[in-house]
Amino acid sequence: MISSLSILLLGFVLGMRHATDADHVVAVTAIVSGEPSLRRASRVGALWGIGHSVTILVVGGAIIVFRLSVPPRVGLALEFTVALMLILLGALSLSDRAVASAASAVRPVVVGLVHGLAGSAFVALLVVAAVPGAWLGLAYLAIFGLGTIAGMALVTMAVAVPSALSAHRIVHAHRYLRLASGVASVAFGVVLAHHGVSQGLFAATPSWTPR
Repeated sequence: MISSLSILLLGFVLGMRHATDADHVVAVTAIVSGEPSLRRASRVGALWGIGHSVTILVVGGAIIVFRLSVPPRVGLALEFTVALMLILLGALSLSDRAVASAASAVRPVVVGLVHGLAGSAFVALLVVAAVPGAWLGLAYLAIFGLGTIAGMALVTMAVAVPSALSAHRIVHAHRYLRLASGVASVAFGVVLAHHGVSQGLFAATPSWTPR
């Protein structure tokens, strides 16, 4: 029992750590940049975490229960999808048109779902290697998801702090922050897409390691 509780506690901690992965932070920053409300920013992060956790629980759970393997080309294609999504988010932030309100529930959930597709294989393979039993593995994924939701809520709140502090001082601060996050999102997406192509996404023999 103690061992199982320790494993689940570790899952929560690692879930919070998972929320701070670079591609995750870049994606949510592109969504909440310029958001002057810490409460709304943390809500966006929690919604992202919910979408992310649903995908990891469903896809990762299937990998754990049925001992499925992810073909290299499929893994690379999922990561490439994340890259395209980051580029799109960045382009929206850089466009002259106003980006949809960060308070919208749809966009962060969808972004989280897509990110979960790319990361579920890695998380599930770690669980298969370290957690004895399918039921404990599924419980681990669920707790891991809760940690990710909590971690991302904190991350987005931290991202929104500069906007909240400058909201009453610098009129154009939100625009500058949005442009900076847009550039970062596009750049990270291009790098990630290049990585997928260099690993053989469109080649005859792709090489992929879950990460």
